[in-house]
Amino acid sequence: MKKGFASLRLISLVLGISVLVLACGGDKKESSKKSNGATQQATTTQTKITIKGDPVKGQALFMKNCLACHGPDGRGIKGLGKDLVASKFVASQTDEQLLEYVLKGRTPDDPLNTTGVAMPPKGGNPALTNEEIIHIIAYMRQINKAKK
Repeated sequence: MKKGFASLRLISLVLGISVLVLACGGDKKESSKKSNGATQQATTTQTKITIKGDPVKGQALFMKNCLACHGPDGRGIKGLGKDLVASKFVASQTDEQLLEYVLKGRTPDDPLNTTGVAMPPKGGNPALTNEEIIHIIAYMRQINKAKK
């Protein structure tokens, strides 16, 4: 059992480092995407969400894009990513605010960064669309147990 857990931690660490390396080359331009007739626009002032996120799609996307830092259960990986299950930050933000946050990320020197670890724009995957991030947010809402 310990050997399997150690392997999972090693895989998570390697994935986390890969995400951080990929984040360095990420595209920081704001984008507008059309998908299934819905438009999502990212702006620096406000992001309007025009589709409903699907937590099932969001879970699959979370496992591909967020697992390395936030863990397979969303409880965080020490030194990499915060616990999203108990996150009062997640609970206190609107979906639009969370989308804007994920699109921008947070640098280690940001005064609001409590870990000293970067949250790369789009979680380090510049190919993620706004719609996919909205699905991830729907999944985060499902697992988040914090009170506002």
